Amino acid sequence: MKDLLNFGEMLSVHARLAPNSLGTRDLDRSMTFGQWNDRACRLANALLGLGLAKGDRVAILAYNCVEWSEIFAATAKAGLVALPINFRLVGKEVEFIVNNAEAAAVIVQDELVGVVEEIRDALPVKADRFIHFGTRQCPAGYRDYEAFLSAGSARETNQHVALSDPWTLMYTSGTTGNPKGVVRSHRSAVLLSMVTEIELGLHRTDGALLVMPMCHANSLNFFGAFGYCGGVNSIYSRKSFDPEHAVKTLAEGGSTFTSLVPTHYIMMLGLPQATRAKYNFDAVTKLMISSAPARPETKREVMDMFPNSGLFELYGATETGWVTMLHPHEQFTKLGSVGRECVGAAPIKLLDEAGNEVPDGETGELYSCNAHTFDSYWRLPEKTAQAFRGDYCSVGDMARRDADGYIHLSDRKSNMIISGGENIYPSEVEALVGAHPLVKDVAVIGLPDDKWGESVHAVIVLHDGAALTEGELSAWSKERMAGFKRPRSYKFISEDEMPRNATGKVLHRELKKRFSD
Repeated sequence: MKDLLNFGEMLSVHARLAPNSLGTRDLDRSMTFGQWNDRACRLANALLGLGLAKGDRVAILAYNCVEWSEIFAATAKAGLVALPINFRLVGKEVEFIVNNAEAAAVIVQDELVGVVEEIRDALPVKADRFIHFGTRQCPAGYRDYEAFLSAGSARETNQHVALSDPWTLMYTSGTTGNPKGVVRSHRSAVLLSMVTEIELGLHRTDGALLVMPMCHANSLNFFGAFGYCGGVNSIYSRKSFDPEHAVKTLAEGGSTFTSLVPTHYIMMLGLPQATRAKYNFDAVTKLMISSAPARPETKREVMDMFPNSGLFELYGATETGWVTMLHPHEQFTKLGSVGRECVGAAPIKLLDEAGNEVPDGETGELYSCNAHTFDSYWRLPEKTAQAFRGDYCSVGDMARRDADGYIHLSDRKSNMIISGGENIYPSEVEALVGAHPLVKDVAVIGLPDDKWGESVHAVIVLHDGAALTEGELSAWSKERMAGFKRPRSYKFISEDEMPRNATGKVLHRELKKRFSD
């Protein structure tokens, strides 16, 4: 009996049934399902023709663009593993991921070639497996994406790809400082797409405006869902979020859905009323707010701005996929909750430190169980084992359940900062800032920020007799970490002022309380 179809196979079905229907696009280029499938087949065969074998990782470093649609479909068809890399990372961060994943090929957009060139000699990729795309001339030492793709066969590959095979390897920061690779199978992607379609009530007449980076799980998961149901995936291919342009694109682009972080909505709500009044949002029927806590007043204003649209809120993670969903009809009765378990999931468990379930109203660590949970952390069996209790998975979030079964997040992963929808782990930033020779100790915390949700703040203890300015430390950090991770402010304190527990561990919560007041 035939199993479920993976994304590459499903694209082939759409190309056969609706070859001339719009399938995917960005702000500059569009493709029908027929064209999309043709190009995905050519890219898949071209990659296999380079000698890549089933399971090999293909790193992608690019801004949002329609090429992501081709690459994700091509890797699915070829049995290769897509390795999306955050375009905000600096060279050393990219180097760690490519080397840790042992990537067999790199596909890079022209504006980001400099990042690759900085570290190229340290990468495990063979010299003939660097592929360049974009509007600029292909640099020496790279294959031209269009020429490479065109030379590939338009036939479907003869590669056997099982649903249990991995499709994506996405890196998420770990509490130890080094990013962890999250392995997700084709089966996980298919089942999460189905859950999304059911929860949102999707149809082939729906279309998604994918604003969040395609290297993030949020956009990839919605991309899969709309691709499976035959809707249009519109990729917002601007390198930065322009609220008026986004509003215009959403109003005039034909999309019925978008998923944004609270920061995006706040920026859109900040537009002058006269500007917002120029656009008609009647076609927008579904909105998602996720990836960071949303204040009740923000959600109310969003619902006022888009009166024809239902507002959904979800809670999930790269590892777990969607865990809970709050639906439009629940927004006013359960404002502040992230909803209840998504369809098909087992009841959430909230456990104390001893592994016992806590009563309703009390806080415990959240464990979820569903069919689309990740397979493993890449080559980290101990970390994988720590994430699971049987079939239940936790990413360290704390929550409580009310009497009606709705989940309320009480805390996030230990000390984690969420700024503009990006997960930032203090330990990673502390390791980089702490490498400065004049820094004796550093603690990184998140402080409230009206626009970004939280901003990164570093509390510094210098070595005795050392002198260092905020500007000097900021310049040091700029060379060593991505912009979204860098501290926005620094506070210098004495060693005696750094709060610690009995074992000497820094009390981040005490610092956060002190500097938030």
